[in-house]
Amino acid sequence: MNFSDYFKQRRTVRRYSEKAVPAELLRDMLEAAMQAPTTGGMQVYSAIVTTRADLKKALAPCHFNQPQVEQAPVVITFCADFNRFVKWCEASDAVPGYDNFQSFMTATLDAVIFAQQFNTIAEMNGLGCCYLGTTTYNAEEISRVLGLPARVVPIVTLTVGYPADEPAMTERIPVESVVHMETYHDYTSADIRAAYEAKEALPVNQQYVKENGKSSLAQVFTGVRYTREANETFSDKFYDFIAEAGFKWPK
Repeated sequence: MNFSDYFKQRRTVRRYSEKAVPAELLRDMLEAAMQAPTTGGMQVYSAIVTTRADLKKALAPCHFNQPQVEQAPVVITFCADFNRFVKWCEASDAVPGYDNFQSFMTATLDAVIFAQQFNTIAEMNGLGCCYLGTTTYNAEEISRVLGLPARVVPIVTLTVGYPADEPAMTERIPVESVVHMETYHDYTSADIRAAYEAKEALPVNQQYVKENGKSSLAQVFTGVRYTREANETFSDKFYDFIAEAGFKWPK
C-alpha cells in the first residue's frame, strides 16, 4: 500500500485481538512520534501508557465505559504538560511565565500533534487505534487515576492494539466542502446541501435518525449526541479543572 492509499483508506479500530503490543515496539513508536513538530522545541506534552488491567478498569468510567478502554492492550493518555518545562526553568535560574491561556493552548497543540504522529506510526506498524473524545469531559477524574500533578492536563486518549477485524471506513464530507483556496468562501444553502447529502443518505445514518425519533441527522447531533446542555456542563467542568491545574484564564 502506498502512502496515499494508506491515508485514504485508514480506519478507526475499536476491537482488538488478544495479541500483546511488544514493549520495545511501543517505546520505539513513541520515540519516533516525538519527532513531530512542537512549539519552540519545548515539547510541552507527556504520554501516560496504561497496560495494567486494574488501571484500565479505573479509567473506563472516565470514558463513559466505552468497551475498548478495557479491551485494548494499551491505553495512552496524551497530556498538555508544562510541569516538566517549568521545573527545568526554575532549576536553571529562569523565571517561567507559563501559567496562562496562551501556554495552555501551546501545550494542547503539542500534545495533539504528538498523539496524531503516534497514531499514524502505530497504524503503519499494523496496529489499530481509536481516539477517545471523552478525555476532556472527565479530565479531573482521569487526572486522579493517573496521578497527574499541577500544570498537566489530559487532552486526548488513544486505545491501541492489533485489530480483531477490519472495520468499515467512516464517511467524510467532500474535500471541496472543507478546503478554501486563498480566502474563506462562506457556504450557500446549495453548498451545505451538497456537503452533507451523501452523509445523510447513508443507510446507517438514516437508521440512526429513525432510532432516535428525529427527522434529520443534524437533529441527532444537536438533540442526542452533542446537546447544548451537555456541552455547557462539560465546558464548565473542564474550564474549572484547567484553572485548578495552574493555568489562569483571561477575563
